[in-house]
Amino acid sequence: MNAVKSILMALFFLYSGNAFAQSAEKEPPAVVELGGAADWNVTDGGSSFGPNVAVEITPIESWLELEAGVTPLFTRRSMEWDADLLFKKPWTLSKKAEFMVGAGPEWVHTSKYGMTANSVSGEGVLDFMFWPFKKHRFGWYLEPGYEYNFGRGHEQSLGINGGLLIAIP
Repeated sequence: MNAVKSILMALFFLYSGNAFAQSAEKEPPAVVELGGAADWNVTDGGSSFGPNVAVEITPIESWLELEAGVTPLFTRRSMEWDADLLFKKPWTLSKKAEFMVGAGPEWVHTSKYGMTANSVSGEGVLDFMFWPFKKHRFGWYLEPGYEYNFGRGHEQSLGINGGLLIAIP
């Protein structure tokens, strides 16, 4: 686990420059992500699924993107609500593809067997965004991630989100 954290932090700082210069086109002030999420708990082997919604803004062009999102995850016997705030470093790979590495805190509310619990987690993600049209109005994304829960049990999970990107003009 420490090796994964070290590798992610090293990649984040070592490759802080752009892969290519950012597009001269003005980026939209916000991008909405609508999609689905799947999560696999490495600790106990359980899996969960649910919808995902997030909003992404760019406060510092080519350096920082902020993403706030909410994901309810469902299993047969439990429900979990995740709310996260990710700090991402973007790279433009081409006119149609972007890549980001991000990390941030996550609040987790779990209801399992009639009992509820709240905890804080840390999350790391790789974000691939694809814009098929010249004007970045609609696209799609794929975001694999890793989560470490600091609460009771110190659960660890691997997950993936994916879906539609909608630029807000």
